[in-house]
Amino acid sequence: MSKAQTTPLPDPPARRRWMSILARAEAAEIAARLDPLPGLPAHKRLRGPETGLVMVRGRTGGDGAPFNLGEMTVTRCAVRLADGTVGHGYVAGRDARQAELAALLDALMQDPERRPGLEAAVIGPLERAQADRRASQARKAAATRVEFFTMTQMR
Repeated sequence: MSKAQTTPLPDPPARRRWMSILARAEAAEIAARLDPLPGLPAHKRLRGPETGLVMVRGRTGGDGAPFNLGEMTVTRCAVRLADGTVGHGYVAGRDARQAELAALLDALMQDPERRPGLEAAVIGPLERAQADRRASQARKAAATRVEFFTMTQMR
């Protein structure tokens, strides 16, 4: 029996979190975090990287009737490690390298022995960098906010 068959999968919220972080990170960011780590294990591509389109759906008012908003370009990749663990990566856009790195890291993060080290060296720093970018964008947007209530009181 292979290691992948005996190792329990991580809980879905944890996997969803790291896959989301990897999907939002750029390939160069992921590669920069992986460079100082010891060599990555050999892996085989099962699928892709392939680029295609997905339909993006919306809802009127956030909870109304669903409608097709439009199509979005997505790249996906699936890899298998030598121990049989399979990882998947889905990223917006056409970055094949990002999709493959995301799939490789998904496979590696499923190993409970590797997970803490990868969390500290790759996932955590990427998550903090993304939070910093969001906070910076929010500060820029807040600087342009207009208080209409204040303007009506000035008349």
